[in-house]
Amino acid sequence: LLGDTVYNLFGMAHCGADVQAFLERRARQGFNLLRVRVPVSPFHPPEGHSTWQTRRTWPWGGSEQAPRFDQMNLDYFRTVDRVVRAAERLGLGLEMIMEAWGFEFPFNSRQIFTPEWEELWLRYLIARYDAFSCVYFWTLQNEYEYYPNGDWHYKPVADRWAMRVGRWVKALAAHGHIISVHNGPCEPPFARRFAADPEAIDAIMFQCWGTTGPDDAWLAAGIEEQIRRSLAGWRGSAVFAEYGYERNPEFPLAIPGHEHCDPEHTRRGAWRGAFCGLGVIHGFENSWGPWQVLEADQPGLQYLLHLRRFLTEVAPFHVLQPAPELLAAGPQEPGHRPLILASADRRLVAAYLPVGGAIVLALPEATGCQARWYDPRTGALQDAIAGPVPSGYQAPEGDAARPWDWALLVAR
Repeated sequence: LLGDTVYNLFGMAHCGADVQAFLERRARQGFNLLRVRVPVSPFHPPEGHSTWQTRRTWPWGGSEQAPRFDQMNLDYFRTVDRVVRAAERLGLGLEMIMEAWGFEFPFNSRQIFTPEWEELWLRYLIARYDAFSCVYFWTLQNEYEYYPNGDWHYKPVADRWAMRVGRWVKALAAHGHIISVHNGPCEPPFARRFAADPEAIDAIMFQCWGTTGPDDAWLAAGIEEQIRRSLAGWRGSAVFAEYGYERNPEFPLAIPGHEHCDPEHTRRGAWRGAFCGLGVIHGFENSWGPWQVLEADQPGLQYLLHLRRFLTEVAPFHVLQPAPELLAAGPQEPGHRPLILASADRRLVAAYLPVGGAIVLALPEATGCQARWYDPRTGALQDAIAGPVPSGYQAPEGDAARPWDWALLVAR
């Protein structure tokens, strides 16, 4: 999976944006999944006002002040229909986020949005869209730990809600789409959260941004360690679905958490997630929410296309799995340690070196071994020469102030 987060895509289309051209471009680029919210938002704290919204996108009847949850805004849903049909024609998958965000009305006011109204809402979405093959995921809620009161911290009752609603959706939705949740807090591990009913939730749309400070955002360190902790013992599937949003410096800084999420954070975060064996979804300020510049791609998007090429044309992702035991020696500082994927027979080994340097693989000596370096910045390949240590390789030197990252492919 290679995805893009476009939370307010339906709302953008409803307000007149050229969503069709955006979808066609993403399909040409090789993206196959978009994260989208069914109920969209005009605001994200602290200053993310969606000034592009020129029409009401409230999906129910009435208003936010006087809601009619027994009615649906059919004008809005006709726009949603059009976008979903376009995705279907283009072969793009959708992660349909049924409730988002949990800090917003009505999802932060369960004394008003009672279980009866929630059931009606979910039934309506399933009845209208479950038959579409482009619906890859039904995500119950974005950062589901906001349940029930809009307060962002881990609460066991949110786990109970997810298991109950997940089972209910599975019983109602007839087409077998994946039932997922998206996290805010990374702890406790999901195997512990859903131990009472491990099969109620099929997939975790996992969020972890790694380092995002002024001096370390470029490294996106800590992602793979958190993935290992959070998904330890988890029997379902997972997607690395959120690790920040690439900042567009031409925009005002409305979301301070994005300030240092630069193209290098985009690149290294994606490679870290993929080398944990997960599909990757990213997001860009141009299109993720409060801003709407659908006609232009930000610099880091090209890095995602190079990752896609590596995992489809150079080192087929479907035959690889994490193999940390094959690292015999390499940089050990936090955020510097190489990550390794390998085929089951160990005839194909790929290593990602976040800061370059030297690496030694725990592989038996073999003749006829071919090793190549892949540049995550350009997508270029070059031969790799083994060093004096068996199965040891030295990454090419870079010419930038920050260390260069490299991927190594060894085929035997």
